[in-house]
Amino acid sequence: MFSEIPQLPEAVILICRIILGIALFLSGWRLFIGPSLGDRIVALELVAALMMSNFILQVLSSGFISYLDIALALAVISFLGTVAFARYMENRRQLP
Repeated sequence: MFSEIPQLPEAVILICRIILGIALFLSGWRLFIGPSLGDRIVALELVAALMMSNFILQVLSSGFISYLDIALALAVISFLGTVAFARYMENRRQLP
């Protein structure tokens, strides 16, 4: 399907990895410190999106397409986790 994956310069990959690392640290901080359950759920979703971005960046830097499968699986698991948390919060509000 993909005949050739475009190669990015190493400096661009390094800058992207630094930005992703900072964003991952800050969202992990919000995940552990977050004042409410809603903040933690949003932070968890952001951590999953940043990890998917890291796998896609790995594909662009190495040319190894199998990392896309990992990113896709992580997207599906993240979506199901978000739906489960939303369902939990909905049921939690209905309790007396």
